[in-house]
Amino acid sequence: MNVPNLGFGLGLRSQHFPYLLQHDDVTVDWFEIISENYMNNYGYARHALLQIAEKVPLVMHGVSLNIGSTDPLNYDYLAKLKSLTSLIPPQWVSDHLCWTGIATHNSHDLLPLPLTEESLQHVIQRVLQVQDYLQRPLVLENPSTYLEFQQSTLNEAAFFTELVKATQCGILLDVNNVYVSAHNHGYDPYEYIRSLPATAIVQIHLAGPTATGDLLIDTHDQPVPEEVWKLYQLAQQLTGGVATLLEWDANIPEYPVLVQELFKAKEVIKGVLPTRVLPAHNTQIVSTPINHQLQFNESTLS
Repeated sequence: MNVPNLGFGLGLRSQHFPYLLQHDDVTVDWFEIISENYMNNYGYARHALLQIAEKVPLVMHGVSLNIGSTDPLNYDYLAKLKSLTSLIPPQWVSDHLCWTGIATHNSHDLLPLPLTEESLQHVIQRVLQVQDYLQRPLVLENPSTYLEFQQSTLNEAAFFTELVKATQCGILLDVNNVYVSAHNHGYDPYEYIRSLPATAIVQIHLAGPTATGDLLIDTHDQPVPEEVWKLYQLAQQLTGGVATLLEWDANIPEYPVLVQELFKAKEVIKGVLPTRVLPAHNTQIVSTPINHQLQFNESTLS
């Protein structure tokens, strides 16, 4: 995909609307929105979105495309998504390489795919249909995962590589998710990143996970640890430089604190690594159903 390097951005969260509307200089280069939060919202959030869109570029990031499901594509959803692209418009539109529901039931989770040739061909056809409908390339993110299918015959990097070849879609590389999944399944996160088609990567996600027992959980609720920064550094070297986005969805700090965390990425690119070690916790992570949340975010879907 031929897209610009937007620089350094943040996930747009409603807690920061007052600050952003009161300051002409928002400090960052761009924002990523959760698409579903604005599809049917014509009140304050839509007003804030339009005001912020006049200041910096926006990217749309969805959590409900359900690209890997066997259900038919939801064209009511796609119509709303396309309408939102006409309103902003975004630099690109992304979602996740996963499935979220079946038989019209929405699990409100980003569920892993069986990585097989059959699954690959299924996803290829659906990506082509979505791109044809939206009239733009789709960008897909690697999800964090906590289980794998015994039937899988491909690794995820190989799956992405074949998907990109067949559809010309882009990759949103979440290096935090790579770190989480590699830890949980016992593979090399550096080899995973090296195995991806670097020219297809258009954006990188950063976030802080939580350690609980033997698992890492993709919680987006704390600063980025050193190991994730190392993976980010490698990804930027391999791509030659792509857009960087910090996600923070729980225990969200004040806006200036988020900016400070984001801008550590500039120093990492120069070779200066933060030395924060991920705290070890032995607590149980209890997920909250998404319909009890005021807004969609990725950490509640992980």
